[in-house]
Amino acid sequence: MDLTLKVWRQNGPQDAGRMETYPVSDVSPDMSFLEMMDMMNDQIIRSGGDPVAFDHDCREGICGMCSMFINGEAHGPNRGTTTCQLHMRSFKDGDTITIEPWRASAFPVVKDLAVDRSSFDRVIQSGGYISVNTSGETLDANAIPVPKGQADDAFSAATCIGCGACVATCKNASAMLFVSAKVSQFALLPQGQPERATRVQRMVEQMDKEGFGNCTNTGACAVECPKGIDLSNIARMNRDYLSASALEE
Repeated sequence: MDLTLKVWRQNGPQDAGRMETYPVSDVSPDMSFLEMMDMMNDQIIRSGGDPVAFDHDCREGICGMCSMFINGEAHGPNRGTTTCQLHMRSFKDGDTITIEPWRASAFPVVKDLAVDRSSFDRVIQSGGYISVNTSGETLDANAIPVPKGQADDAFSAATCIGCGACVATCKNASAMLFVSAKVSQFALLPQGQPERATRVQRMVEQMDKEGFGNCTNTGACAVECPKGIDLSNIARMNRDYLSASALEE
């Protein structure tokens, strides 16, 4: 396939940035999208140019690093997949593909398509954990019964890989789907109950400090989420937050 790539180039958060066009030829339909990006960068390097910076790591749909906006859609046209799982057979010969970074004030551009998502790390550090009893009298986790429905819901919430597609897709750059998934995975389990109230308060407070927008129930975040995180997690987080606030009064 012969393709035309329109790629966002930006030298840092203070740079205005611009679109640059790169023709790429002889692309195999069996290539992954990232392999095609590697091919483009090889051409740029051979011509003496600066290769396009983009994040990637596992290339197996697990780590969430491969965050790109492709033709106006987070992770590209396919649902339930990350960019690294996208293959060129999803495009046609002669296509023009527009590739941009996540666009949110809480995700400043490092360079080109790579953004700084450390705001997610700080949200997790604020409360996304369980304090473990290390007194020597700890219980085996398997000794604590958990209803299967709650276990399944907790596991589904825990599949969030923190890629940021929800933020990039949301018209308000809200992180509610991400934060609610991280709140829910513990709120649904017995081990998460002692810190349930303080956890949700701290994580929501940190989310607001990071500059993420408000949720207006559009639902685009769940549609574009590569792991299918459900909107019910946002409802659960809202209930927990209101309950925790009521306890303080």
